[in-house]
Amino acid sequence: MKKIFLGCGLVLAALGANAQSALDAYQFNQADLKGTSRFMSMGGAFGALGGDMTTLSQNPGGLGVYRSSEIGVTVNFDIQNYTTNSDITMKGSDFKFLLNNVGYIGSVNLNNSVMPYFNWGFTYNKAASFNRKYDGAISLSNSMSNYIAGVSNANNLTVGDVTTTDHYDPYNPNDGGYVSPWISILGYDSYLVNPIGRDANTHWNGLWGNNTTGVGRFSVLETGGIDEYNISFGGNIKNVVFWGMDFGITSIAFNQSVLWGEKLNGANISNPDGSTVVTEANWNIHNRYMVRGTGFNYKLGFIVKPIQELRLGFAFHTPTWYALEEEYIASTEYDYPNTDIRPGSAMTNDGYWGYNDYKYRTPWKIIASAAGVIGSKFIISGDYEWSNYQDMNLSSYNEFGWGFNSDILPDFYYENQDIDNYYQATNTVRLGAEYRVLPEVSLRAGYANVSSPVKQEVRDNAMTMYTAGTNPSYALDNTTNYVTCGVGFRSKGFYCDLAYVYRNRSSEWHAFTPDPETPSVKSPQAKVTSENHQIALSMGFRF
Repeated sequence: MKKIFLGCGLVLAALGANAQSALDAYQFNQADLKGTSRFMSMGGAFGALGGDMTTLSQNPGGLGVYRSSEIGVTVNFDIQNYTTNSDITMKGSDFKFLLNNVGYIGSVNLNNSVMPYFNWGFTYNKAASFNRKYDGAISLSNSMSNYIAGVSNANNLTVGDVTTTDHYDPYNPNDGGYVSPWISILGYDSYLVNPIGRDANTHWNGLWGNNTTGVGRFSVLETGGIDEYNISFGGNIKNVVFWGMDFGITSIAFNQSVLWGEKLNGANISNPDGSTVVTEANWNIHNRYMVRGTGFNYKLGFIVKPIQELRLGFAFHTPTWYALEEEYIASTEYDYPNTDIRPGSAMTNDGYWGYNDYKYRTPWKIIASAAGVIGSKFIISGDYEWSNYQDMNLSSYNEFGWGFNSDILPDFYYENQDIDNYYQATNTVRLGAEYRVLPEVSLRAGYANVSSPVKQEVRDNAMTMYTAGTNPSYALDNTTNYVTCGVGFRSKGFYCDLAYVYRNRSSEWHAFTPDPETPSVKSPQAKVTSENHQIALSMGFRF
């Protein structure tokens, strides 16, 4: 996949059919705090405790703690409030209902002094939710149309390159395998870019000029999530070492709809007769993107109880190996008053959805845990999780890993280089406590912090970001914090747990990449703060 240089060094990666980027790879590996209500109310700090269904997805060594069978289910109500800030502030909210967890744990007493119990489990767990919705408005100092013009200039496109019929077929590479960028084709079809000349020396201009002013509006809707199905086995050795292994099958669904629109005054618009009119311009671009796929992973974990009051846990997760299929389409609408151009619209690929399939690998994870148990009333626990986002990898189904456009380099070479340049290892700290106020009633609280996977120079706009397809926008997530609490009731074999989880995460949304070489030319961006309020309810039986 080739890089497309924009203006003074700006780049957009996306030609032909491929529509993946390093930024997409991150989308599919977002961490979340999901599981049973007891797990969530203690901040997910269960790596050294076990005895909970969610530990099959975290530290399967917790399966070895069981001494009885269990069946349970957890539902979750998720309320999201968001605020977007640039020079204009906007607020909104959204609501979702989710099935967090359901499963069965089986336990058999072996009557063996070395290995007294052998356990197995089958659970469904909501590993992550992608649900996010926000919109905002930004006073502009530049236009995405100028960004598109830079893409066309960087690729030395002529008018013929964006109007030839063959260039509208992303599955039929031409001119030695080269396919014109769809964003350049949309820009020309929508009169967003003006060509000067028609030969190899064609120069493209956008709508933004020296005296142009305007406002941009954006709207982002993301839905879907990662579902994990766990098949686990575990046991204990002399009630001191508890072990477990988990075979995970994952299912991923990600849907994204991004709308960017501009209302410009003093825009430079080219009439069909070649004359330039300085007038008002109203236009928007709508990108829709869907990914579906399945994956598998393996987890191994242990809990050691050297004394009754202390428990130590350790677990590692292999990467999840995914087979993914994606579909994407983009459209524009435009209206240029006081010109000879009628209001209209344009679409990629004559309105047909593009399609592609590829492979994706997530990073490894390592989890170390410790917990203290004081008498039969108080528990305090903590987890540390390490995962290196630079280990994410995109690859092709091509048998040899080389494409027609590779120029000797393997498929996804640039995208994997971008992953290494943008991302870093994340550190996750989880803390939890439980106090039994009555034999049947327990109170719980927790906290979790997930560091940003994005390098500081990226967050400081000191690096060009390479996006894909016709959507040059992206969001960079900062540190995520969770504050949790809950209450649990147990009577004989029945239990009922209630949890409240508050999550705060801020992000920087960019309409397109900034140019590090010309920092005075700002790309439109806004700070997005998301506050999630989750209420989870678990019920089950142990027998």
